[in-house]
Amino acid sequence: MKSVFYLLDNAPYGSEKAFGALNAAAVSLNRMHVTLGLYGDGVYLVAAGQDSRKLGVPNLSDILYSYGELRVLVHEPSLFERGLFGETLIETVELVDEEDFLEAMESSDCVLVF
Repeated sequence: MKSVFYLLDNAPYGSEKAFGALNAAAVSLNRMHVTLGLYGDGVYLVAAGQDSRKLGVPNLSDILYSYGELRVLVHEPSLFERGLFGETLIETVELVDEEDFLEAMESSDCVLVF
């Protein structure tokens, strides 16, 4: 396997799925080309200025900064549907339309859904 696409469609807090996707992507970075695709509620992960201290969990958007080589694709229609299109997002992401998002998934050797 040369490339893997991790698809996250759940909100970053309230379950372990986002944390698990980030960790799986980080472990894979040295072995293959890794893309993290954020779709649906997963797009909340890239909202700037998150404060997760009251939840007692790590700030997951900050973790993305630690892995600069991780390609993060954000599904633009999902941002728009959630009213986040005009909001400030972290800088390390690529906004893509439906077609480009699907193309990135289809061109990967493996797609894992979280």
